[in-house]
Amino acid sequence: MIFREHLEQREYQILSDLAAKSAESKGRVFAEVKCDLRTDFQRDRDRIVHSKALRRLMHKTQVFLSPEGDHFRTRLTHTLEVSQIARTVARALGLNEDLTEAIAMGHDLGHTPFGHNGEDSLDKIHPGGFRHNVQSLRVVEVLESIENRRGMNLTYEVKDGILNHTGETKPATLEGQVVKICDRIAYINHDIDDAIRGKIIKETDLPKESVQILGTNHRMRINTLVMDLVKNSDGQDEIRMSEGCRFQMDRLRSYMFENVYRSSRVKKDEELEKIEKMIESLYHYYANNPEKMPVEWQNMIGDYGIPEVVKDHIASMSDRYALNDYIELFLPKGWK
Repeated sequence: MIFREHLEQREYQILSDLAAKSAESKGRVFAEVKCDLRTDFQRDRDRIVHSKALRRLMHKTQVFLSPEGDHFRTRLTHTLEVSQIARTVARALGLNEDLTEAIAMGHDLGHTPFGHNGEDSLDKIHPGGFRHNVQSLRVVEVLESIENRRGMNLTYEVKDGILNHTGETKPATLEGQVVKICDRIAYINHDIDDAIRGKIIKETDLPKESVQILGTNHRMRINTLVMDLVKNSDGQDEIRMSEGCRFQMDRLRSYMFENVYRSSRVKKDEELEKIEKMIESLYHYYANNPEKMPVEWQNMIGDYGIPEVVKDHIASMSDRYALNDYIELFLPKGWK
């Protein structure tokens, strides 16, 4: 039988000196009895995997609003792809795969319904604004509960990686830095794949130089970027790509913003207006009628105030929950 202590010892034997070691974690806010079998990072990953917030991601938009095909990405499949790519990189660099996976699985827990369009709408109306990475941290620190206590009581390293997976601040661990870059590798490439499947763009439309350098298909581009990331980060105290590959990846990202993310074929202006109207209407309704929220949200008002709890409630909704809630509250019903 392999116990936690054996796994912790193996980390020192197998992993890079630069890797985060579970036995050296800065710990949790609330002290806990150690698990006999799992390291602290493995335990964090399992808590995230079993959370309601992760399950809701299967019904949250990635790029395409209400896609009709079975094979378009959702926020959950994006999370799984980030986790797989990040684990590959972490393994190749001798970093801590368990910490990497925990950060990757938790990085998007705070996303709103309807993807970044929902995020933009909530950002406009909530006092103090809205950022999904900050909300992801709030999910694991407050909104998901274990043992009748608010929050999942995750380790410092996992929470740091979740908070700083986007934005200017560099994650404190190399594992967090891996997730930050692999998040971008994943979404740029799988969004290209979805856009081609949805006939929004063709493979031949992509910038020719980027295709020549990174690869002519989805698999080749991810492989090129992963190999470049590993080669340029090996033995270094920072995770980074070569300037050439980073430039071409950013070029593809710019192309996607111009031709897909902001494309009227993907998101018609009237559809975006409907989403903004929906989010705004739900927010103001619950802000004015907090007693209409589910009991678990009402119970938090005393500690966090109405605006914050209303924001939490809206952000937690899946696309279809938000739509059904809006229909129930604002659309007239026929007589039976």
